[in-house]
Amino acid sequence: MIDSPPVAPGPQVRVRTARPDEAAALAELAAATFPLACPPHTSAEAIADFIRTVLAPANFESYLADPDRLLLVADDGTGTLTGYTMLVFGEPHDADAAGAIRIRPTVELSKCYVRAEAHGTGTAAALMTATLAAARGRGAAGSWLGVNEENDRALRFYGKHGYERVGTKHFLVGARYEDDYVLERAL
Repeated sequence: MIDSPPVAPGPQVRVRTARPDEAAALAELAAATFPLACPPHTSAEAIADFIRTVLAPANFESYLADPDRLLLVADDGTGTLTGYTMLVFGEPHDADAAGAIRIRPTVELSKCYVRAEAHGTGTAAALMTATLAAARGRGAAGSWLGVNEENDRALRFYGKHGYERVGTKHFLVGARYEDDYVLERAL
């Protein structure tokens, strides 16, 4: 289990490994946070479809049971999940990402989301610190992620945490492919 000390200033934040019985809570958190990362032109129908097909409780049950994935959660000390990350160990399945990244062995930071009301509280930074430590602990030398090219807030956040643009890839939401930057950093 990953644990981190509270982050100051702001509310207490504890980062820990997600438990197998938290699939429904993770799906609720994903449904609340995924729309925050979508470009303004993404339709409500496309977002709802993605949440229903990719971020459903059954999917999180599978993610939690997969030995090549690690999910970390932030909670506020009251039991409320305020953010989560998901690492996917191994070679990228996306050909564009695989061609862009330079550091191996690698791990994908597949998900990194924090509730809107927790933005600016240190929650995301605490999650990122614990997530990168967990990736190093499992032997990854580098970490990569895809982020929508229009998501300026996320691009600034990842830049503060050492990620640099190394390529581009596409990400399907609904019937539309979005353009994502591939970012990478050494661990």
